[in-house]
Parts: sequence; structure tokens; C-alpha cells
Amino acid sequence: MTGKERMQRILKHQPVDRVGLYEHFWNDTHKAWESGGFMKEGESYEDHFGFDMQEFWAFNMMADLDFEPQVVAETEDTITFLDGNGAVLRRHKFHDTTPEHVDFHVKDREGWEKLKPLLTPDPRRIDFEGYRKAKKEAADAGRFFVWSGVNVFECMHPVCGHENMLMGMVLDPDWVKDMADTYAQLTVELQKMLFEAEGYPDGIWYYEDMGFKGSPFMSPEMYCELIQPAHIYTINYAKSHDLPVIMHSCGFVEPLLPHMIEAGIDCLQVIEIKAGMDLLKLHKLYGDKIAFMGGIDVRTLYTNDRKIIDQELEAKIPLVKQGFNYVVHSDHSIPNTVNYDTYCYFIKKALELGTY
Repeated sequence: MTGKERMQRILKHQPVDRVGLYEHFWNDTHKAWESGGFMKEGESYEDHFGFDMQEFWAFNMMADLDFEPQVVAETEDTITFLDGNGAVLRRHKFHDTTPEHVDFHVKDREGWEKLKPLLTPDPRRIDFEGYRKAKKEAADAGRFFVWSGVNVFECMHPVCGHENMLMGMVLDPDWVKDMADTYAQLTVELQKMLFEAEGYPDGIWYYEDMGFKGSPFMSPEMYCELIQPAHIYTINYAKSHDLPVIMHSCGFVEPLLPHMIEAGIDCLQVIEIKAGMDLLKLHKLYGDKIAFMGGIDVRTLYTNDRKIIDQELEAKIPLVKQGFNYVVHSDHSIPNTVNYDTYCYFIKKALELGTY
């Protein structure tokens, strides 16, 4: 069974030979494993580990495509810059981190109205060649190929910041809804342009980090009022072309999950344990409705202790493989502190347990 066949069946809860396999890594990890002689320079994880899937990030959602980032401040370790969204961000120079929010030109509806005219479906936003190449690579390797990109929540906060966006949900919900609807429409228009030119993928993968530790960023009621309509719009377009939808969300999003399912997602990824997510609980509650990818505590891999890894996998894989709707993945990206042989063992053990 090819990876494409396996993933297609898993997303439909149909019998397969084994659970699916996919993973994300920090950039530093590839460098570490290259320097250790375990991977070749430029070698893909998909090829090296035989993953069932392949993604391609095709769109540039920066508001001002012609804006050249401006350095605002610089230290020995960090660089602070202004980007084309009008956001001032601070990044670390020497290792991968989420950028620190410093300031935003868009703080309210007035700032948004100035930026909004820039958000047009310009072909320059689309990497046609990269998509074409990745699509062919996946097809030649028999992998399930997904268009990947952000949905509306992940489009909005880079423009105005989480604090301004969340306060806007309370004080000016129509502004936030307009942002969500604008980005939903832009995303679908760009997808139409790309897919009509280069063909459809096997599925859609949306990144949408809607939670933090112990709580979503918003109440289920606010999600349903302000975000869900945009999710339904983007997901309905995918479903109109028979494309299953995987949605990634870091953080605790359990209270939102019934409404995400209602919006049409076919699979939830990444199921972050340290944020409070419980793979076994969710699989029991919603396993008849969606598939799951992730939920294996990456902190067990940090230990590089095979007994600890065994305990984590043995407690989960035999249960979540029931229903033919599970894909092995950690609950976060793999850092360079995880040894190469540890990760290889993790895959081997997980697939042994996940074989039907």
C-alpha cells in the first residue's frame, strides 16, 4: 500500500495495513543530523524516513508584497524588524523560535482599513513552480500530497497581534469578522488560481493555532460567531473538489473541537499533551467523526530513553489505531536534542504497534 493510498483510507476510516506516518522537525534538527553523518545535505525527511505524506507551502500572505523588511534594532543574539504586515517582530539569530511580538501598525479597525486594500489575489503570492515540483515528487514517490498554509486565525495575528485581535473580538467583533472573511476569500481565490493552473492536491492542510496551555484563545461561542464561518467557507471549497481537510492547532482546543468538526475538518493535528490535550479521550469522543495525527508526547523523545518511549507508545497506539483513523506524529516538532537513533527507534516501535 502506498502512502497516498494509506492516507486516503485513513482519512475515510477505511481498513489499512498500518497506521500512517508523518512528522515535523525544527530546522536545527536537520543540521544536527547532517553534521552527525545521518542525513545528507538537502535530503528530505519524507525520502529518508519513508513518510506517507508530503506538504507544500504555496502562498505568501504578507499584505505588502513589495515591502522590504526594515531592521529596527539588533543585538548580538536578536534582530528586530518591521515587515510587510506592519508588524515589528524580534527573532533569535542562532536558533529557531517563534518571533516575539513587539508592536503592530494595525491595532484596530482604522489600521485594518488601511491595510485591507493590499490583500488582493495577486499571482505573485503563489509559488506555482514549487507546487508543481513538489506535487510531482509526491506522485512519483506514492505519497499523499497536501497543499499547506494558514487559515484565518493564523493570518490575522501576524497583522495585529494576539492581544489586539482578542480584544477586538470583545470590543469590535465586526472588525475581526471582516478580517477573517477577507482572508478566507483571499485564500480560496488563490487556491482556485493555483489548482486550475497546476492541478489539485490530494488534500488540504490548514495551520491554525487557536489555543495555549489549558485554554483556547477564545470561547466556543466566539469561535462560532467570528472564526467558524470563515473555516466553513474555506473547507467547503476544499470539499467541493473532494479534498479532505487536515487542521493543525497547537494548544488546548478541546472545547472548540466539536465546532471545528461541524465546520468540516477530517483530521485534527497535533494534539499537544503539555497544553492539556488528551489523545485517548479525544479518540474515544470523536474517533467516529474525524481522524487524528499526533498526540505522542515529544518530551518522551527528549529523554532519549527507549523504555520511556515504549511506555508512551504502548499506552496509546494499540487504542488509537482502532477505527483505522490514526497517523503517528509527535505532539510538536522534533528538536535537535532528540538523537537520530532515538527517532529511528520511535518510528520502528510505533509502526510495530500500529500494524494491523
